[in-house]
Amino acid sequence: MIKVLSSSDKAFKAVLRKIAGRAGAANGKVDSSVRTILAAVKRGGDNAIIRYTKKFDRASLKPLQFRVSPQQIKEAYYHIRKEEGDALRFAAQRIMAFHERQRGKTWMYQDNGATLGQMVVPMDSVGLYVPGGKAIYPSTVLMCAVPAKVAGVKRVVMCTPAPKGVISPYLLVAADIAGVDEVYRIGGVQAVGAMAYGTKTIPRVDKIVGPGNIFVATAKRMLYGQVALDMVAGPSELLVVADEHAKAAHVAADLLCEAEHDEDAQVWLVTVSERLAREVGRQLSEQVKKLKRGPIVAKALARHAVLMVVNNMDEAIEVANEIAPEHLTLTAERPFDYLEKVRHAGALFLGRYTPPAVADYIAGPNHVLPTGGTARFFSPLSLDDYAKKSNIIAYSKDELMRVKDHLRRIANMEGFDAHANSLEIRF
Repeated sequence: MIKVLSSSDKAFKAVLRKIAGRAGAANGKVDSSVRTILAAVKRGGDNAIIRYTKKFDRASLKPLQFRVSPQQIKEAYYHIRKEEGDALRFAAQRIMAFHERQRGKTWMYQDNGATLGQMVVPMDSVGLYVPGGKAIYPSTVLMCAVPAKVAGVKRVVMCTPAPKGVISPYLLVAADIAGVDEVYRIGGVQAVGAMAYGTKTIPRVDKIVGPGNIFVATAKRMLYGQVALDMVAGPSELLVVADEHAKAAHVAADLLCEAEHDEDAQVWLVTVSERLAREVGRQLSEQVKKLKRGPIVAKALARHAVLMVVNNMDEAIEVANEIAPEHLTLTAERPFDYLEKVRHAGALFLGRYTPPAVADYIAGPNHVLPTGGTARFFSPLSLDDYAKKSNIIAYSKDELMRVKDHLRRIANMEGFDAHANSLEIRF
């Protein structure tokens, strides 16, 4: 039975601080291992990819076997049911419709004799990292690749682990539906390094997006600056904020939904009702017995789950803001009444009939979200992640003359006479 913690308990603030600071310090052993692999990939290219793929995925591949051929992708359709392909296409259409609304445009305006603005340009190439260890994620393929194509990225590359050289047909079909240009059966740190540095067989990309385990996340963090990144994601998270009218069975089912990702997944409940908290605890114990991934879920619950009781909904929202969860569910009679009070969350699910699973798969908004409290300053994956912006400045002679004294004064403040001279020499 998961312990219920009240805001009046002495341990409450300490537990809340621990949850809020969950991002944690770097792991020395992981850092050392990742640094070694990245250095080997940078130095050895394809040979390092071969060595580490054999070591970690037990797949003996030659460079010409890294990339999945168009014929192999086509054959993947024969290994899934038609209705499964239809479901993936439906999800892709919903994701496309949502992200089309995020499209940015080049803009300019006139300020006296100056033309100022910003040019929005899609990236040339983006790499998608799709996890493939304890589960397969065709939904992540769609969430990462569809927005890239909507943004106009010319080259979309996907890397995913292929135990014994085999990639799930669901991943290949999803990649085809989403318009991925190149698929490589390479996973782990070596795949992230290959996309960042480039090898003879895998040309480098400009940005890497997508979730991964602690080794992949650490590799991305170390490569920041060598390549652009979306975010450094950690374990999956869900916080449910519930009023006294919430149904315990629904709340428990949503918490279990997030906890089944892996043993490090973190789930929490904050409610105004001690009765509800205790009933949710009982429901968790009962429902977990029926799940295929029950042992994984049970470990996640034992390690990280906390059920908290507070005095009122405003206090519950404050707790949510301090935790800054990846997923935040507001299950209340009038959830929109609290919407403007929420400051930090990767995604919000409002009302009794919005399970997080709907957004994981088919709602349309992106499910690649900030974790570990980084929702305080990171945003969900969006079209902004696949474009870059350039400022536009064009001055007429008359306008430059009009502002030259201000420019010269600031240049002199900073002691940069060459700046001032670049203005004066024109007159």
